[in-house]
Amino acid sequence: MTPADKVLGLRNDIDQLIASGSADLAAARLGELWHNESSPAAAAFIVSRVEKLRGRIALLPYRVAILRSFTVEPAVPLLRAAAFCYGIDLQVHVGDFNGYMQEILDAKSSAYKFEPDAAILALRTSDCASDLWQDYARMGSADREEAARRVVGTFEQCITSFRERSRATLIIHTLEQPARLSLGVLDSQVEESQAATIRTINRDLQNIARREPGVFILDYDALVSRHGRLSWQDERKWLTVRLPIAAHQLIHLANEWLRVLIPLTGKIAKALVVDLDNTLWGGVIGEDGMSGIKLGTEYPGAAYQALQRVMLDLAQSGILLAICSKNNSDDALEVLEKHPGMLLRPKNFSAMCINWNDKAQGLREIAAELNIGVDSLAFLDDNPFEREQLRGSLPEVCVIDLPEDPVQFAPTVRDCPVFERLTLSREDQQRTALYAQQRERSHAEHAFQSKEDFYRYLAQEAEVAPVAPATLARIAQLTQKTNQFNLTTRRYAEQQVSEMASRPDWQVLSIRVKDRFGDHGLVGVAITRDENSVCEIDTFLLSCRVIGRSVETALLSHLASGAKARGCKRVSGWFLPTKKNAPAKEFYRQHGFECQSQNGEGSLWVLDLNRQQIPCPDWIKLSVRNGEHS
Repeated sequence: MTPADKVLGLRNDIDQLIASGSADLAAARLGELWHNESSPAAAAFIVSRVEKLRGRIALLPYRVAILRSFTVEPAVPLLRAAAFCYGIDLQVHVGDFNGYMQEILDAKSSAYKFEPDAAILALRTSDCASDLWQDYARMGSADREEAARRVVGTFEQCITSFRERSRATLIIHTLEQPARLSLGVLDSQVEESQAATIRTINRDLQNIARREPGVFILDYDALVSRHGRLSWQDERKWLTVRLPIAAHQLIHLANEWLRVLIPLTGKIAKALVVDLDNTLWGGVIGEDGMSGIKLGTEYPGAAYQALQRVMLDLAQSGILLAICSKNNSDDALEVLEKHPGMLLRPKNFSAMCINWNDKAQGLREIAAELNIGVDSLAFLDDNPFEREQLRGSLPEVCVIDLPEDPVQFAPTVRDCPVFERLTLSREDQQRTALYAQQRERSHAEHAFQSKEDFYRYLAQEAEVAPVAPATLARIAQLTQKTNQFNLTTRRYAEQQVSEMASRPDWQVLSIRVKDRFGDHGLVGVAITRDENSVCEIDTFLLSCRVIGRSVETALLSHLASGAKARGCKRVSGWFLPTKKNAPAKEFYRQHGFECQSQNGEGSLWVLDLNRQQIPCPDWIKLSVRNGEHS
């Protein structure tokens, strides 16, 4: 079957699935189509078919404004189609051509009226630093420094003005280097080079972004370099229609935008589940034996080692690794433990399901063991049949289509946007170790006849603290990705959390927990607002790692006692049900709250602080940052 025949077959399958009412499978097929043909024609097809599926599949609405100095419109359908394949209904506003500054400075501009969740500031070096781009060789040293300061100052003004008018996340392109430097090879020999000046501007941009909550850098220069500076630009189209990017490169721009937007929307994978035979190593261990499989520093075994290096990198950014393989467990474990070419060892995996059962069932068991949703899993398998079967059984899983050539396995996984992260907390870096500790706790729990005895054995210590610069990113991260014990499931970006914390009537609290097995890290968030003697709970959530250990009661106890000390007479909070937060459904009722009202979205619960208090469990040593203890 030719690639064209495969694409045509997929289109027909999608239309038949839509007609038959198989919406989830049709959506999965749209993703497969996009993997096989990321073209404007495919984008138009996907967007049109998603409209037919609207209301029948779960899509996350997200609004993006693109403020630019050049034509980007042809890339927008590609971006929307790619986003749909990850469950995101992307609405895009494109600002006026080269009108970014006016739109940012005008509080009534169309960009602000659009009320974006995120904005992309996409400027070309030749547009915002034309003298450094065109006249560098003829400029004096002082003029070059002044030009660089002016450019950085313009970006600072954009950031400051934008933040005064919007809570949206701001994504800023770095400036790209010229394909041909003004001084040629001499540029690398002189201290004040054109390339070095542009690098300095980009470094200053990165430093500014690190200081500003909710501002992130998209390395546009690296993107252009990766795909070829000489082939990136279409000079004729730039001169005629002000479209500088060659048509075949537009998909790479759209994909790069998506790599930043995916973590902002929370549509990320928390765990990568991998097959073994012909995926982590070449060959079949049951047939080829330890000495026969391909795994080492030479081709073709080096291709499998490259994939394992990528997986080790993912683990460092907080992504859990798991195995789901139809195999003899003893044979597979022997390779994992003893093969000299293996870079991954059993300690690197947080869950293993190695048997002859159906892989869909294996993924369900892995999700349950890791206490995460099935839709938080990404699946990697060289076998097209297994991938196809899993799409039919678990369409919510992100199934990664591997190419036939193992050399392309590593870059395929590296480029998958569901593994991208914009911030990295201490908890992310230690996640594999945290899950190993969790297994120890689970094993220890079976030795006790009552939960209370087990809780006392744990010797839990909890610290409540207000949000601080060091915890801002982690608190925002928890609001974005916590699903199971989350009473309202409201998602907040860093700048939104920071803004709430700056108001005198709002409190943003976090809770950190440790016990005899180790440190869980920062695992809970409570956001409240005082109004008319009522402490209203806006957000109350807890990481799945500590659900059911009474940590939630300790946090609520501190919240209620703090509210009473501030003069509040009641604590109120909504429970807004979702498909995933059933573990939190009875939380308010169990802690003495009374249901005051209900509507189509949820139920409102109220606690009378004059009649009832919430004691902290005596098996938790609770402290607050200012030194109080209870």
